[in-house]
This record gives sequence, structure tokens and C-alpha cells, in this order.
Amino acid sequence: MARIKRGVTSHARHKKVLKLAKGFRGRRKNTIRTAMAATDKSSQNAYKDRRRKKRVFRSLWIQRINAGARQHGLTYGRLMDGLKKAEIDVDRKVLADLAAQEPAAFEALVSKAKAALG
Repeated sequence: MARIKRGVTSHARHKKVLKLAKGFRGRRKNTIRTAMAATDKSSQNAYKDRRRKKRVFRSLWIQRINAGARQHGLTYGRLMDGLKKAEIDVDRKVLADLAAQEPAAFEALVSKAKAALG
């Protein structure tokens, strides 16, 4: 019975890892042991940061909405409370875009929020 040689499969696996490590610096790009560790860590960070990106964008939107609201004499919290009481359902991404790009439309929403607050 012929012995099993595993060079082909290990070479293919190494090639796949080294392809992922392309662009890394030093031995991390061409030594399989360090490349394996580096690619494992980089995929962990990529997974983690895909979730973190959502948090970062939400905080950015809140900052932009707050800046726009303060120009009209409200805080972010009071604006959101007023919009909720006026039953205006606009997400933060759209509100931030309106505050930056369409000040007239944002001002209309702020005035409706102020009216709902009383």
C-alpha cells in the first residue's frame, strides 16, 4: 500500500494563508507560522470592527444632530423627545444628513418638535 503524502494539501493551505497575509510587514507576510497568527488576529479584528463601525457612525450622527439642534435653541435629547411626541419617525442617519445638507428641512422638523414640546 502506498504511503499518503500530504505536501499538496499543506502547500495549498499555506498558500491560502500567505495570500491573506499579503501586505503585512516583515516576516508576517512570508513565514507561515507568523502569518497564521497575524491572519487569525486580523480576522478577529475585522469581525470586531464591523460591529464597532456601527457604534462609531451612530455617535457621529448624534453629534451632527446635536450641533444642528443647538443652532435652533434645543439640545439633542429635547429634539428627539419633541420628535417622538410629534410622532415623527426619522432615523438618526437621515436626521444627521438633513442637519448637514438640508438646513431648511431640518429647521422645519425642529419647529414641529418645539411645537410638540409645548
